[in-house]
Amino acid sequence: MQAFEYANPKTTEEAVKLLASDWGQTEVLGGGTDLVSLMKDYISTPNRVVSLKDIKELRGIEYKSGSGLRLGATATLQELIDSPEVKRSYPALVEAAEGVSSQQIRAMGTVGGDLLQRPRCWYYRAGYGLLAQLNGKSLVPDGDNRYHAILGNSGPAYFVNPSSLAPILIALGAKVKLVGAEGARELDVDKLFVTPSNDQEREHSIKPSEVLTEIVVPHHGAAKSAVYEVRQKEALDWPLVAAAVVLHMDGQTVKGARVVLGGSSLVTWRPFPGRRLKLRKRWLERRSVKTWLTKREKQRSAKQLRSARMRIRSS
Repeated sequence: MQAFEYANPKTTEEAVKLLASDWGQTEVLGGGTDLVSLMKDYISTPNRVVSLKDIKELRGIEYKSGSGLRLGATATLQELIDSPEVKRSYPALVEAAEGVSSQQIRAMGTVGGDLLQRPRCWYYRAGYGLLAQLNGKSLVPDGDNRYHAILGNSGPAYFVNPSSLAPILIALGAKVKLVGAEGARELDVDKLFVTPSNDQEREHSIKPSEVLTEIVVPHHGAAKSAVYEVRQKEALDWPLVAAAVVLHMDGQTVKGARVVLGGSSLVTWRPFPGRRLKLRKRWLERRSVKTWLTKREKQRSAKQLRSARMRIRSS
């Protein structure tokens, strides 16, 4: 790990003043479950680390009936899981957090950190950069590309979005608040994720001199919601593919729906953007959605197998 300066501000304004205007010079520390590993492996080598742990306004979970939910950026996943208000009004959000099976990460990992964690792509984690390139050529298409993007992956990046909370937050229409030297701004959660075109860019639209301070989830009344995942194992791991579903009901009639996929593309993927879904009863059955997800994973495996066979034939 490269030597660095450690800063421990007490307010968001102090934290913002300590951040550089270019990526890589400074990093923000929340729970540290991702950043510390990246620094140990020299993937991230900041000159200064700015901790958020002593900034009181970034903590806490608040729910107001008829208004919605506020998640402080440094609220932990365990605090989210334990919140009776979240369990009652946003059960799918609890489901998503419970998908992180490690008790240690639940205790230390923050909701803001979950959204801003870096890709789990093994080429990136091995030091080949965000675009996973060697001598200007991507290693992914002709290399070991298991668990890489199957949607929106025309290049130059091929990693998948690793966030556990992003799909359900997007389906719920949540927003994030970002504070920087130029003031505060709000973004829909889906606008937080972008596709980088070079290694100097990042996969998030937050600026290097900004801090994510909170997540705001609107009130959803009688909406039904759920999170579905297909995993290779139940131990600590990221899902192979996931889906978050929010249905707005009028009695037994579906008035509107949002479906968001995770683990399948660089950004969280909405398979039906801007369209009115014609839903049948099977969309209301958990088993049917799980079957659909399993089918998607089989299609991914078949695609990778065909790609491998083509490489063998051409070699």
